[in-house]
Amino acid sequence: MTGRDEAGVPFGARAIPYAPGTLRPSGDPAAADRRVLEHYRRWKAYFLRSGDEVGGPGRRAVLTPDAAHPFVSEAQGYGLVITALMAGADPDAHALFDGILRHVLAHPSVNHYDLHAAQQDAGGRDAGGRDSATDGDLDIAYGLLLADRQWGDGHGDYRALALRRIDAVMESEVHGATRLTKLGDWSSGRYDEVSRTSDWMPDHFRAFRAATGDPRWDEVLAAQLSLTGALRTRHAPVTGLLPDFVVDTTSGDPRPARGQVLESPHDGDYHWNACRDPWRLGADAVTSGDARTRAVARGFSRWARAATGGDPARIRSGYRLDGTGYGDPGSPAFFAPFAVAAMTDGGDDDEDGAGAQGWLDALWARMCGTPPDPARAYAAGVQLQSMLVVSRNYWVP
Repeated sequence: MTGRDEAGVPFGARAIPYAPGTLRPSGDPAAADRRVLEHYRRWKAYFLRSGDEVGGPGRRAVLTPDAAHPFVSEAQGYGLVITALMAGADPDAHALFDGILRHVLAHPSVNHYDLHAAQQDAGGRDAGGRDSATDGDLDIAYGLLLADRQWGDGHGDYRALALRRIDAVMESEVHGATRLTKLGDWSSGRYDEVSRTSDWMPDHFRAFRAATGDPRWDEVLAAQLSLTGALRTRHAPVTGLLPDFVVDTTSGDPRPARGQVLESPHDGDYHWNACRDPWRLGADAVTSGDARTRAVARGFSRWARAATGGDPARIRSGYRLDGTGYGDPGSPAFFAPFAVAAMTDGGDDDEDGAGAQGWLDALWARMCGTPPDPARAYAAGVQLQSMLVVSRNYWVP
């Protein structure tokens, strides 16, 4: 890989401002940075693997002991984004990023060379169908754009690789008619009528539009924000929650899945995929200031604040769209994303501004007091990235 060693946007600099009116946790920003660094160091120690463990010298990969296979594309995307954002704080961030990227480049999808094979086994060999998963590819492409801003010169390998992967996502993982994200480059038949809400990453689509100049990314953004609004109005008017999976996307009447479509009987609930939505939509709201994503994020936050009485410990790991909880409380994968949404919770139309700040502070304290679990890579990755946003160490390339 090419480029400079110093970071273009170093961690802690907060060189790129958030939207006006965005809340921040009470207290010293430097102390918040130290908490993020503490979690990051544990995340590295628990989940980053190298060398023979991932198939060759010079390679790194993010281990997922809680997934179906030891290494999955979603985790590699998280790793690329995290290490790029930590540049300036971790002197090894550039090398770690390049190591994860070597692993990604060594495992192309069987269907498209510029996408990533979604699963590898304990020896770093491709497993499963050797095809792609859209969420991983979106973060991989986004991570490359971050790396170009951090370490590239605007004409190096990172940008060229990013542009190729962005085009591959559009070609193989975006539905040509609906402009909704598909499940992967393997999707066909009835699966082409299914979309996963946690793949709806507005800030990524804005970055892809800016990098490529391709107006189709505007269409992707518009389609997914329009459907987000329709789903909330028609299927979750009280809670505003989104389901893991949306079906019948080509019918003119998309709806939450009924029963198992891909993963579990909870595919139509706010479950282990959709739990990321407050983070994904909230991150766009605070960086872009878009009124549409701000309204959705605020809806998430205000429902959760009311449903729990302002106590993050009561956030459960699964809800039906009417707000009925069924999962155990305590997973960072569920409570951490609400902290990102809570950053949008204040404002002149909030009848309880102090409550909004107290809710954010309570969520931040909960995250800071919950160290990563070495057996739970998914929750740790979601939590760390949520902490990066809440501490204002997140930015869009």
